[in-house]
Amino acid sequence: MMTLTPKTLSPFSFLCNPIPKHQNQNSKYTIVTQYSDSSSKLTFNSNCESEFQTERGLKFDIGETFFRHESATGRDLGVLAAALYKRSKGKLRVLDALCGCGIRSLRYLIEAEADFVLANDANDDNRKVITENLSQVESSSGDDPRWAVTLSDANRIMTECYLKRDFFDLIDIDSFGSDSSFLRSAINALKLDGLLYVTSTDGFSSGGRRPQQTLAAYGAYVRPMPYSNELGLRMLIGGAVRVASVLGYRVTPLFSYYSYHGPIFRVMLRVNRGKLPDNRNYGFISYCHNCGSSQEYSWAELGRMSCPCSDSKVSKSLVVSGPLWTGPLHDTVYITEMLHLAEEWGWAGSGSGTDLDKLLNQMVAESDPRLPFGYTKLDEVASRAKVNSPPLRAVMSTLEKEGYAASRSHIESNAIKTNCSMAGCIRIAKQLQQCSSAE
Repeated sequence: MMTLTPKTLSPFSFLCNPIPKHQNQNSKYTIVTQYSDSSSKLTFNSNCESEFQTERGLKFDIGETFFRHESATGRDLGVLAAALYKRSKGKLRVLDALCGCGIRSLRYLIEAEADFVLANDANDDNRKVITENLSQVESSSGDDPRWAVTLSDANRIMTECYLKRDFFDLIDIDSFGSDSSFLRSAINALKLDGLLYVTSTDGFSSGGRRPQQTLAAYGAYVRPMPYSNELGLRMLIGGAVRVASVLGYRVTPLFSYYSYHGPIFRVMLRVNRGKLPDNRNYGFISYCHNCGSSQEYSWAELGRMSCPCSDSKVSKSLVVSGPLWTGPLHDTVYITEMLHLAEEWGWAGSGSGTDLDKLLNQMVAESDPRLPFGYTKLDEVASRAKVNSPPLRAVMSTLEKEGYAASRSHIESNAIKTNCSMAGCIRIAKQLQQCSSAE
């Protein structure tokens, strides 16, 4: 079997890379050849069938790896963030910890112009498809490698990089379920002010159906609430906040993205030294089934939770989830920069009407600091008001005229984010119904 091992990254023999077309004598890659017999050759998964796909003009083979076309938007967001980092810092090293077929790694190399990408996957059967996809990019630039492939457990790779002080600017962890075991090793392997792109696909937990699971994975006890998909993002951020705090770091979400397919919760975090002051933006969220109102509680308010509709008495209609991230899901300036870059690349703007264009503009609107956590479903408003579901634009227009902040939610199509109470939304829905009837 033949493997290629870059001396700068790992002493392990599972690190592989295709032989460059023109081997530089000063290359940091060493060709290590081991023969079991004189006719030994490179071996790959012979059962893997080629299936070529195209994304943003890049052609790649998915083989038998798990791949979703619908996740392209999440990859777009990651590439935009990576490109902004490269422009601001002048250098970009990426670790794609669970790379699958390698399309994210390929896009980081070509579109974000990463200086180096380490593509890792635990499945040895994916060796051929990953290396062939990445071979579209020269494996080295002068004496410096552009990319390498490892086939090992993600935590092992990240821990090894940390121990060797081989830190990365961006670490992308596209994991399944609510596996939060990667957080600690990823934060350790990340440079200060680096980017950590984390994932959850556990919709049952965000929906409050597995509170013990969320408690184990993210340190949060999550109950059923109307805005469960936003809770999925907040429990993911909160889990990262908790782990980072133990290590002496603080994390700040740059953007938070939900997609119904899967479902998928993806968050881009910036990691720096220090802790959140006084647990700011890390607390508890309540929802009252009786009146539909939501409130935020700090740790100091534990034991004193109540809803105004129950005259400050303990109410069985009140459910509480937490601790969770209660702060902004997006950074306004950062999202705006991503939107401008997407327009520069032709991915958004100029009346394109693309999904990415709509998403980034919605995220900009959602990042209004006046907007609280959660969102209000218009169907719930209509049910409580006992009227037909009001038009979303009409509700938003009325809210803005009355001085409230309001935006659409990228998470729920027929919902709004607003600092108006449920009672206020019910009043507006009734007014709109009366106006409609009068016409």
